[in-house]
Amino acid sequence: MRIFEPHIHMFSRVTDDYEAMALAGVRALLEPAFWLGQPRRHAGTFFDYFDSLLDFEVRRAAEFGIEHFCALSLNPKEANDERLAAEVLARLPEYLRHERVLAVGEVGFDSISPAEEKALRAQVEIAASMKLPLLVHTPHRDKRRGTVRTLEIVKEMRFPPERVLVDHNTEETTPLARAAGCWAGHTVYPRTKLSAERFVNILDENGLEGMLVNSSADWGVSDALNAAKSAREMLRRGYGEDQVDKVVWENPVAFYSQSGRLRLKAAGSEVRREPGADQKKISVAARLEAS
Repeated sequence: MRIFEPHIHMFSRVTDDYEAMALAGVRALLEPAFWLGQPRRHAGTFFDYFDSLLDFEVRRAAEFGIEHFCALSLNPKEANDERLAAEVLARLPEYLRHERVLAVGEVGFDSISPAEEKALRAQVEIAASMKLPLLVHTPHRDKRRGTVRTLEIVKEMRFPPERVLVDHNTEETTPLARAAGCWAGHTVYPRTKLSAERFVNILDENGLEGMLVNSSADWGVSDALNAAKSAREMLRRGYGEDQVDKVVWENPVAFYSQSGRLRLKAAGSEVRREPGADQKKISVAARLEAS
């Protein structure tokens, strides 16, 4: 199995997660910029964070044969500090020029405020000017309204829907994203989002075209192997290996290739072997079985 993890926050994960992901089949990943758990008070803290995603995390992932790419943005939650937002947006394009940046994201809504809409519109314009895809965060609360408003803005601004990945979808919002011509991402994060079983139910209802699954693992109770567990659930439910490959590899590669920057090594590249690696592989298999 080969996996392109299209949305995960490795900044908040330990090195053991990289090794487990590699042994489970993850060959590449996309890490979008996100809220770090408490409000940032200075624009410089954003820029230090961006630098970390563009350098340190790339090297950390490479230790285990994983190619690390990222998406950068001002996240929706912190868009409500308009002074801070203006400072970050002014310098964001210089970071977006980096060869490992494949999209502008996460952008979208949190509380669906006017300040968030202002920042979203600004970043849609930046993505259009730089010919980069857009990775959209749908809100935890009032998800349908936030999704509908985001899709209205994208359409109004004439941003190509095929270059938009609407993420954190549920049974209610997946049909909206697909009807608008956007890609639909699904986060398996059982306490607050989807289980692997619910994700496969959504596939049953909506098909495989334009569909992605991710772990979005971060500081909270989450699992960096949830994309792999979802792939195993697909197999358990009778999907073929080629169908699984489409969802966990071909679709994310197709979406992020629209950046013109995605360069992947051979999908079967070897993971660095360490003492006890065989035992760790057994341990990873056990973690995949326990969902």
